[in-house]
Amino acid sequence: MVETLFEDIFRVDAVDPDGKKFDRVSRITGRSEQFDMLMHLDVNTEIYPMHPGEKFMMVLASTLNLDGTPDTGYFTPGNKKSLADKFDYVMQGKLYRISEESREKQVKADIYVSFGGTSDDA
Repeated sequence: MVETLFEDIFRVDAVDPDGKKFDRVSRITGRSEQFDMLMHLDVNTEIYPMHPGEKFMMVLASTLNLDGTPDTGYFTPGNKKSLADKFDYVMQGKLYRISEESREKQVKADIYVSFGGTSDDA
């Protein structure tokens, strides 16, 4: 069975708070309910519109295979069920940097994920 790395419900606080930069993509900001986590996320709002006040579930998993086996890295259409079948919008990418800072019994973590393109940090 696939094991999730992170799961929480986020409320969209703003869409494109610094102005629209891309034609089909908007940057949303939101805060999670369980962990009070702040997130900035680029979403193709042409196919998955998002608006302030709406809620969505964010799940991070290391594979889309329901049996937990690693992904091949290639999309192979077919009748095979996957974790993606449970969601309306799915992005596949690479986690390329994690930084943590502890202060007075609180941990602040910055997690950088790329869902396409390249990064100078990668």
